[in-house]
Amino acid sequence: MLTRERIASGLARPAPALRPGDLHLAAARHEGMRVTEAGVLVPIVNRPGGLQLLLTQRTPHLDNHAGQISFPGGRVEESDSSREETALRETEEEIGLPRCAVAVIGQLPVYDNLSGFRITPVVGWIEPPFELKPDPFEVAAAFEAPLAHFLDLAGYQRREFHFRGRHRHYLAIPYEGHYVWGATAAMLYSFARMMAEDAAQ
Repeated sequence: MLTRERIASGLARPAPALRPGDLHLAAARHEGMRVTEAGVLVPIVNRPGGLQLLLTQRTPHLDNHAGQISFPGGRVEESDSSREETALRETEEEIGLPRCAVAVIGQLPVYDNLSGFRITPVVGWIEPPFELKPDPFEVAAAFEAPLAHFLDLAGYQRREFHFRGRHRHYLAIPYEGHYVWGATAAMLYSFARMMAEDAAQ
């Protein structure tokens, strides 16, 4: 059974090494590409029926990743003292979840995406009750899904597409009409591998 302590213990271990087939976890960088640092929150909600993952769906008009399922978060600002601060600030701005409601229990491996963002995923533990107030400009919806669904490595699909003259690889994992893919799915896959390796110890 997953507990807060067990998740924190798994996150404290070194990240699993990339395997030959893990192209979806290593985005190719173009020479001279500008890197934008960002932080996101991976929010775990401790519900009586089981741990839930809190996700958002971005509004369709945004410039970056419009309409996608994602974690709350965004680019680092000069006033942020850490990536943790970025993740908590952006979460409060996007969905109205106060930072005092989130207990940070670790981080996932940094993820570089094809848009030039270098993303630090900060894992947070949330005890109900809480109230969300999504920003309607950025967030079309916020919803919870069982964490166990995303920790099942067998549920991930490896896909590829043609982008800027090259074949790109990405991960996807469907959930009840939602299609989680790209950076969010890759970060969750890393999470699943870390939990699986911790359980094997």
